[in-house]
Amino acid sequence: MIRSKLFNSNFFYTSVLVLLSAIVFSSCTTTKKSYYFMTLQKDQAIPSTVNKLEDLKIRKNDLLSINISSLNRDEDLTYNSPSVSIGSNGSAVSSNGYLVDGLGNIQVHKLGSLHAEGMTRSALKDKIQKDLSPYLKDAIVTIRYQNHRVTILGEIARPQVVQMPEEHISLLDLLGSSGDVTPFAKRDNILIIRETDNGKQTKRINLEDHSIFNSEWYWLQPGDVVYVEPNDKKINEENIVRRNQTISIGLSALSIAIIILSRVIK
Repeated sequence: MIRSKLFNSNFFYTSVLVLLSAIVFSSCTTTKKSYYFMTLQKDQAIPSTVNKLEDLKIRKNDLLSINISSLNRDEDLTYNSPSVSIGSNGSAVSSNGYLVDGLGNIQVHKLGSLHAEGMTRSALKDKIQKDLSPYLKDAIVTIRYQNHRVTILGEIARPQVVQMPEEHISLLDLLGSSGDVTPFAKRDNILIIRETDNGKQTKRINLEDHSIFNSEWYWLQPGDVVYVEPNDKKINEENIVRRNQTISIGLSALSIAIIILSRVIK
């Protein structure tokens, strides 16, 4: 009987040691050196073959922020006061923006319906300033986008949706405003998903290579989704956590089985 107990006890402790050893050795992984622009030489000049993209054309359903200022402040309030539309639930919705409707038009006080679709912000600004000249002296018009945004997800300090009041934002600016990638990010395989007229288009970006500066995808467009994938270290650690949880459950079951077995043998 004593021999049986010793055997069961030794078997249990041996099993525990084997499992613990497996955990220790499985958690030992080598890390790959990774940082931005690894291919960049010291004081190297980078000839740019890709310029900042041209100004976007205004499209239907764009929401524009149009601010008008002149020497007549009281009159300015008329143009810049919130507009009211009817929401999907029938209630009034207040907005400071000018919505480009299904015909590509916006409604501006005293000017009526203006066709904005297909124009750049600069062209629309010049047109509004010119058309307002009979009503406002020295009018200054500022136009920004209100519903243009990009999304960044994955191994980033602050996954978020970033507003784009201007035409474009660079990939590096987006990463910087989101707190940069985490230590577990795969910098050489950043995924960009873009909606086009022909469906979704994807592109893999390697931030370890300075050729990113000559990529057309360096400048993001409205609606882009940036996904920062986890590196092998993060995946391995997640696998280890799941494995340890499984082992912990197995050890608990094994200890219960040994206790039951020892009592049955006894």
